[in-house]
Amino acid sequence: MELSEFSAFEVCPSDDVEEAPPALRRPRMDIEEAIRTLIAAAGDDPDREGVRDTPARVARAYREWFAGYHVDPKALLSRVFSEAEGYDETVLLRDIPLVSTCEHHMAPITGRAHVAYRPNGRVVGISKLSRLVDAYARRLQLQERLTNQIAHALDEVLEPKGVAVVIEATHGCMTTRGVNQHGVSMVTKCWLGEFKSDPHLRRELTDSIRGC
Repeated sequence: MELSEFSAFEVCPSDDVEEAPPALRRPRMDIEEAIRTLIAAAGDDPDREGVRDTPARVARAYREWFAGYHVDPKALLSRVFSEAEGYDETVLLRDIPLVSTCEHHMAPITGRAHVAYRPNGRVVGISKLSRLVDAYARRLQLQERLTNQIAHALDEVLEPKGVAVVIEATHGCMTTRGVNQHGVSMVTKCWLGEFKSDPHLRRELTDSIRGC
């Protein structure tokens, strides 16, 4: 079968997978036609050689940019390990590359996420922390919501003593339009459990993120 016979974002269908918004379940040909319309609206010729294949490229790119709709983030954390020899200090995975899309202008959000937790008898593979960030990031997002979603998913599944998520990101909707301000980044934080109640732990974590 041709790919166009499927939803443009059908990756691994599962009863546990969150449904994408209706606008992201359109057949691939519909997406391509919409991109042709946008090219024409921008003042260009959709049949010009340089952009003739752009609609198909964008449709394929959408499968990557919004792949998070086809992942159950909490399921990524389902495999945990209890043989950590009672380790209960902070576990931090810093500088996780982050790529997302602003839901207001569909402009890119790029930056870094720092995810930390204090184990309560169980730990999770570090790659799962990175995948958790990616699963929520590859959707139409607000940075504030993204920060909370990552933290609360980790808290709900792992039930640690504390969770902290810090995201530093640059927003294309601010750097390429509107105020056109470059070099500006936005920082959002979510503290749960011991990180919320203990300012010493927050300072210690901040120093660790900075590499102090």
